[in-house]
Amino acid sequence: MTHDDVPETSKASNLGPFIKKARLDRNMSLRDVEEATGKEVSNAYLSQLEGGKITRPSPHILYALSSALGVAYETLMERAGYIVPTGDRAKGAKHGRAATFSIDNLSAEEETALLDYLNYIRTKRR
Repeated sequence: MTHDDVPETSKASNLGPFIKKARLDRNMSLRDVEEATGKEVSNAYLSQLEGGKITRPSPHILYALSSALGVAYETLMERAGYIVPTGDRAKGAKHGRAATFSIDNLSAEEETALLDYLNYIRTKRR
């Protein structure tokens, strides 16, 4: 069973436990993940994330965790609530396209996160 096999309805509420399971499945300690992310994600931050004290880490943190844990970045972005699950996007799409974000009034951080995600999607398609 892969980490993506969790029912859609439970994805939004279980980012922390999902990350913890991915870490434990790889026999990694909190400090191992800290090292694997180049110290971008501290073991203390990861502990709070896994415990549910942090529920919406930045896309940058999610990207670092996806690389360190071998989990799809898109999966972590969905679980954190940044993007709509793929199946849900298709259901609500008009003319085959769904606007996930409004381009008006983006903060600099949001714009950077969107560009990072777009780059990820484009490299995945190649």
